[in-house]
Amino acid sequence: MARPVLRTRLCDILDIEYPIILAGMGGVSTAELVAAVSEAGGLGIVGAASMPADEIERQVRRIRDLTSKPFGVDVLLPSGVSTPRPAPSADVKESASASDAPKRPRDYLPAAYNTFIDNAEHEFGLPAKGEDQAWTSGMSRLGSGDFSKRQVEAILDLKVPVFAAGLGNPAPWVEQFHAQGAKVIGLVGNVKNARRIADGGTDVVVAQGTEAGGHTGRIGTMALLPQVIDAVAPTAVCAAGGIGDGRGIAGALAMGCDGVWIGTAFLVSREATWPDLLKERILAATEEDTRVTRLYSGKTMRNINNPLIEYWESQKLDALPMGMQGIVSGEIMSGARQANKLELLMNPAGQISGMLHEMRAAKDIFEDMVREAAEIIAEGMPRRVKASL
Repeated sequence: MARPVLRTRLCDILDIEYPIILAGMGGVSTAELVAAVSEAGGLGIVGAASMPADEIERQVRRIRDLTSKPFGVDVLLPSGVSTPRPAPSADVKESASASDAPKRPRDYLPAAYNTFIDNAEHEFGLPAKGEDQAWTSGMSRLGSGDFSKRQVEAILDLKVPVFAAGLGNPAPWVEQFHAQGAKVIGLVGNVKNARRIADGGTDVVVAQGTEAGGHTGRIGTMALLPQVIDAVAPTAVCAAGGIGDGRGIAGALAMGCDGVWIGTAFLVSREATWPDLLKERILAATEEDTRVTRLYSGKTMRNINNPLIEYWESQKLDALPMGMQGIVSGEIMSGARQANKLELLMNPAGQISGMLHEMRAAKDIFEDMVREAAEIIAEGMPRRVKASL
């Protein structure tokens, strides 16, 4: 069977066959999933939000073993690239045990947040101060300017074809990436930030509506897309949020987008790097089973709802800055992993969760999307809609 044709200028910009980009989902979009999407004709992107530079290098080398197609790496730039973690405040020092100097990540926290951790561990029967600090250290890196700087420098050294900023403005790095022939993608949730990153030279603006899983904004996709397209023209725009099949792709292209950025539909792929239980929770969810919370990172993030989110919201605490809040959630998630209570873990997913019903290979998910979108545009619309000027 001949391969469907579905092409826009995004394909020329990124040197890909189809205008579909895998969202750079931290801890999930790793080498096998990235390579599968790139091999299928899209652009796979590594979700490197909490990855240190050496892990980024490992992932990139593995991708290059699996595919010769273009790919990208996504990091978060929440507060610039040179802002160090603040020193502990007076009440933080008071909350540290047996020493004036913090010894553990949580010793940087104000007392109320240490109390929350202790209470949550008791509420859910989690081991206190577990030895497995993978979640704590990974989440606490978010928001560290020096850490982000090292990540971006590693991506430059590896000459990755596409750099993506899932949060923040990539403008300070655009010139260096362009000098290597690389392209830059920036993700936004409103028109103001879309103008800002386009003015900074970003090649592709991803406009993400609140329906999206993970870090997300407040504006619906249908309302956001035309406003961003108008604001940044002639910069290429991709749609994100609420897109999980060929119908969503066709709709985004009809609105004037150059492509799509898709996450949740690939969260349930076999190649997605996280526990099957979290995939199954998405497959079991309806469109109403997600909730936006600041619990996990300090930024608004849409997740499959769970008892830990409900407990956090009931305590009426303000979220700490990104990175500091990651220490709070990371400490608890470390305990949840040790206790095998994976339902308490961060489980990002969008409102399209209710559309997803089975775990499949990423290649099959991708090809079904392309085929459906091409059929709608080439045959379905002309058959169902009559129009003339």
